[in-house]
Amino acid sequence: MEDIFNLNLSNSELVVLSACQTGIGQQIKGEGIVGISRGFMYAGTPRLVVSLWSVDDLATSILMSKFYQGVLQEGLTPAKALRQAQMEMLKDPNYQSPYYWAPFILIGDWN
Repeated sequence: MEDIFNLNLSNSELVVLSACQTGIGQQIKGEGIVGISRGFMYAGTPRLVVSLWSVDDLATSILMSKFYQGVLQEGLTPAKALRQAQMEMLKDPNYQSPYYWAPFILIGDWN
């Protein structure tokens, strides 16, 4: 965590942590939830995409490809790109279950 706190991410627009449970932290009295996402916010990034539970590798790869296409090629905001990617996964019979696409959320500045 110390390494993350020492990063300077003030020029970043987005950090994506697509591994398992990257949005989970520990409840610390007087501090709230403290986890890796808080470290990245402290380092200066305005928004993160994180996961709330263990994720399927193949489904995550597909979702992230759709997400990056939305952000980088279509010029969507991260929030819109994530929603679009999730809705595309929902329409795919192989990945309709929320298990495959719902663990990913955007935290921070949603604009």
